[in-house]
Amino acid sequence: MGSGFVNIEDLRSGRDRIAVVGLGYVGLPLAAAFGRRNRTIGFDISEEKISELRRGQDSTGELTADDLAETDIEYTVDPARLKEARFHIVTVPTPVDHHKKPDLTPVRSASGMIGRNLSHGSVVVFESTVYPGVTEEVCVPILEKESGLRCGVDFKVGYSPERINPGDKIHTVENIVKVVSGQDAETLETVAAVYGMIIKAGIHKASGIKVAEAAKVIENTQRDLNIALMNELAIIFNKLGISTSDVLKAAGTKWNFLKFTPGLVGGHCIGVDPFYLTYKAEELGYHPQVILAGRRINDGMGKFVAEMTVKKLIQANKAVKGARILVMGLTFKENVPDIRNTKVVDILHELREYEVEALVCDPLVSQMQARREYGIELTDIDSIEPVDGVIWAVAHDRFRGISATRLKSICSNGNGQGVVIDVKACLDPVKIESEGLIYWSL
Repeated sequence: MGSGFVNIEDLRSGRDRIAVVGLGYVGLPLAAAFGRRNRTIGFDISEEKISELRRGQDSTGELTADDLAETDIEYTVDPARLKEARFHIVTVPTPVDHHKKPDLTPVRSASGMIGRNLSHGSVVVFESTVYPGVTEEVCVPILEKESGLRCGVDFKVGYSPERINPGDKIHTVENIVKVVSGQDAETLETVAAVYGMIIKAGIHKASGIKVAEAAKVIENTQRDLNIALMNELAIIFNKLGISTSDVLKAAGTKWNFLKFTPGLVGGHCIGVDPFYLTYKAEELGYHPQVILAGRRINDGMGKFVAEMTVKKLIQANKAVKGARILVMGLTFKENVPDIRNTKVVDILHELREYEVEALVCDPLVSQMQARREYGIELTDIDSIEPVDGVIWAVAHDRFRGISATRLKSICSNGNGQGVVIDVKACLDPVKIESEGLIYWSL
């Protein structure tokens, strides 16, 4: 990097600091990785989160107290502390609004805050998922306005898509190939060198910022579409009366068959990112068809599961109105406490339409969080009164010890057979049915 700009040696020696803005599932593991090697500032707007981290507690469950103790991170809610750093990484969320349109409020806010505390010679790298063009067309003007500095002259920008997989202890920050980009060749080399301090799996230098932005949104769009295909197949196979799981096992013996499975697609990535790409495409006058079709299928799976639950209750000679169903799991995926954009709530809303009482248990989610986000009062599975059926919605490891016999005792409410709905096909149907229960899986 040219004279006066932050460089790798200043960061290695501690003369300059790295600042990570946003300490959620993406930002905290990244800050910890840098904090094991560099002086790092960890910023978040949540005072509660910063207090927890200062006590060595990570509410996301991604890092242990020992993990945090090994790092040199100064946690803060004071934006002025960002003046102490000259390499800034933005890892704030980028959700969609109720109309499925990109909500850039967090990234705009972060850009403004960094701009007001931006030092000459700084590099700002965005990791938040965006559509191609946001970094240069939305964030840079905000940085310039708030700082009074000129991009390319007084500071530089780059983009490096996050690839964090919550709950995955194998594909951690250091073990995932890192895509990096910069506004010019010098910035690209600096960004690559900085991330190269922590990444073991290798660095891929994208040809431009828009390329890196686009790479991120299509990673999850591709996965979204593959799961949508599996979900549509599950609906078809259900009508044919054959097991989706058995079909996929048979097809999976072919060497090039892609092993995706049906399920609920929520969370802050796969269920959101495709809308960033389709929004930009429509802005350019192109109406995406395949991508939006996949989104429609996946967004309808909660309703489908609820409808199949009602059909199975009828098959079991149960009265639907007033039936009690235990829903096991609330998070958007297994073994994480994150309930953002969870599609389990779609099942709950649809059951409510049938006047079915849905009880929810999830040992990974706090009562306060469930109540605050969705107005849900969690139930303790060990003290629950008998219900008419169970929807095994999330395949938490914590649920593995629940046997078919235990499910039968849970589903012993009134007349008729108990019903077990296995969303992720993680149970043994033979064992379930041997207990006299009605079994159905997606």
